Amino acid sequence: MKKLIFLGMVLAIAAIAELSFKTEAVKTNTYPALPKDSIGSVKAFMSVYRVLKSARCMNCHPAGDAPLQGDDSHIHTMNVKRGVDGKGLYSVRCSNCHQAENTAGLHMPPGNPKWGLPPANMRMVFQGRTPRQLALQLLDPKQNGGRSKTQLIDHMANDDLVGWAWHPGDGRTLPPMSRPAFAAQVRLWIAKGAYAPPAKAK
Repeated sequence: MKKLIFLGMVLAIAAIAELSFKTEAVKTNTYPALPKDSIGSVKAFMSVYRVLKSARCMNCHPAGDAPLQGDDSHIHTMNVKRGVDGKGLYSVRCSNCHQAENTAGLHMPPGNPKWGLPPANMRMVFQGRTPRQLALQLLDPKQNGGRSKTQLIDHMANDDLVGWAWHPGDGRTLPPMSRPAFAAQVRLWIAKGAYAPPAKAK
């Protein structure tokens, strides 16, 4: 009985510590040191993965050089292409239709001052990536824009173009969790060791 009570106290303390971490993670761009925890880290990343694979994120991180559109992630109309800088090719530039903010109205062109795909030399593909592949890609400075883990957290938690996904304009489905919850899961993933899911994870 004493062992069961002790075990219950340990689990309760761990749960309180994790809740405290998540609450603090929403408020700050830093994360406290936590014990390495491959299971907890992978669990947090799987929540992150669900968001990154949603249409609001994946449409701008396609496997090819054409952006995707809509909740069904179909290929962008008008033969739009990435271009070297990710802002379009020749006269078909993203800014021709996508302004600094969303155009009012149902399914009208979305907008942001930085609208575009990742550049050709740092394509950051989400489409078709398994959880393990995407986690390893995000952690690799050669594939993530040269970001450290701290910079990766800052980008995912605070970048205004990333934040557009939660303010996409009328007629577009939001990611499967709020941005503060998403940012907390990113921080938790990193703080618990930044483990990549096993190859069989889906």
